[in-house]
Amino acid sequence: MIRRKTGLKIVAAVLLMSATSSCKKISQTSQSVVYSDYAAFDWFDYRGNDDAYQNVSKSDADYLNPVLAGFYPDPTICRVGDKFYLVNSSFCYFPGLPIFESTDLVHWKQIGNIINRAEQADFGNSRLSGGMYAPTIRYNKGTFYVICTNVSGVGNFIVTAKNPAGPWSNPIVLPQVNGIDPDIFFDEDGKVYITHNGPPPNNISVHDGHRAIYMLEYDLEKQKTTTAPKLVINGGTDMSIKPVWIEGPHVVKRNGFYYLICAQGGTGFNHSEVVFRSKNIYGPYESYADNPILRQKHLDPNRKNQVSTTGHADFVELQNGDWWSVFLGCRPYGPDLYNLGRETFMMPVEWKNDWPEIVGGNEPIPMIHKRPNLPLSKEKTEPLNGNFISKDDFSSNELDFKWSFIRTPKEKWYELINGKLLIKPRSESIHTESNFSFIGRRQQHLKFEASVKLEFNPKNNLEVAGLTAFQNEKHYFLVGKRLNADHKLEVFVERTASKINEGKSEIISKKELLDTDEPLLVKIEGNGRLYSFYFKTAEKAEWNLLIKDVDGSILSTKEAGGFVGTYLGMYASKKHF
Repeated sequence: MIRRKTGLKIVAAVLLMSATSSCKKISQTSQSVVYSDYAAFDWFDYRGNDDAYQNVSKSDADYLNPVLAGFYPDPTICRVGDKFYLVNSSFCYFPGLPIFESTDLVHWKQIGNIINRAEQADFGNSRLSGGMYAPTIRYNKGTFYVICTNVSGVGNFIVTAKNPAGPWSNPIVLPQVNGIDPDIFFDEDGKVYITHNGPPPNNISVHDGHRAIYMLEYDLEKQKTTTAPKLVINGGTDMSIKPVWIEGPHVVKRNGFYYLICAQGGTGFNHSEVVFRSKNIYGPYESYADNPILRQKHLDPNRKNQVSTTGHADFVELQNGDWWSVFLGCRPYGPDLYNLGRETFMMPVEWKNDWPEIVGGNEPIPMIHKRPNLPLSKEKTEPLNGNFISKDDFSSNELDFKWSFIRTPKEKWYELINGKLLIKPRSESIHTESNFSFIGRRQQHLKFEASVKLEFNPKNNLEVAGLTAFQNEKHYFLVGKRLNADHKLEVFVERTASKINEGKSEIISKKELLDTDEPLLVKIEGNGRLYSFYFKTAEKAEWNLLIKDVDGSILSTKEAGGFVGTYLGMYASKKHF
């Protein structure tokens, strides 16, 4: 059983209230709930059991990669005293920008979500891979700063907090910052700089994917930029090789040098990390002769425990002067096929002649490595990597931080009452780019089981409730309960994918339910590319197979597109079909 935390503080019931009242908890004893109006979930059970970790002998001197398994892309990190803070992109999942805390860089605990109020970000009907791109977290003189891009809203912005667990401010909009992936850097002389990806000089592309890095100054008191953007990197490391998608910049300073670390090559198979340096903040910046300092594309594709698409790194200095990097990577199960999305990995940084190199960055990223030279945390936290079991029985009056909505909720449509999560079927459906009735968590393993116990009485054959493996509105599996055309209850498996029937849904398995008064238990099993679906009507009974070894590559980034990973979620709709 997972250890309960102070959970999702902004529930659908209070999303439209003020920031002051938005931290109130939803009551467990609400008298307004009519159970028949909801799909009731008794528990959600997740079990990850990757083969790669089966025979691993890890001591307290080691850690496992990835440090955050599943869809945790674009990691950014900072240290304040003896504590480290890490933030990830979240796109149009809400609440957004999850923030984690650690004292040893190995055991991470989610302490909140930076974007957790409707007034901070309304994703409307944006595509799922819109929303929050590539944040940077930094600390300066008692205040935490996160700078980020909301591509579905205000563009680039800054939010601040005295306590990293929140509350975080409403966005301070940066209209002069034109592009994505902003970084904020506090120099020793008190000046503050924003660095970001932007269009090529004069908006003229010399080649496809031609982008640039710009820098400008920011006034903390006036909360606005004070200079025009200045070009600091054009194209990337070497224009003669036509570099593409220079992005994700971060500035660090060491031994009198300003270092600009950037992703290059795009976030797919050719992803890499490169570094530049200068004695002047505005440059000119010299490209490291041994760039890239991180890449995997040149390695044997048949290597064991493959990690691919590595890049988008951030650096942090430890108390003892050591440096470490966090970066994204993917764990494919086939040729550029990965369903988990981009995950957070970690490796040490080594300095050679005042140049940083990610240790082993051009070699296969290890799944086990000697951990940082820091006191090992004794706090028990819910595992975020390796093999583990996580079961939520919904006995709390708040959702755990790991649960997410799709886009920003605008109305109250769920309750936590008497050990049940009640989800109201609404007109919005999983087929639409909307805030449909979905509450999900990340798939974090190649080999996993996810199951729920569900009570639901559909009123007509348009209503449905169940468990989904969801990549986006055109790429998902759903195992659920409905009334068929003969008005008989049945359990079914639905598949939707662009490469099959042009994204139209199809029922690939169904079975009439004979025990119509009993709760329904459904399960999804995944093993790399293959997904299987089961059901039963009694907890102690054996699982009944609905369909086995369905091609799950429809959930891969290669097939589904976008920048997110697979979620496993509870879903209900009254107009699904």
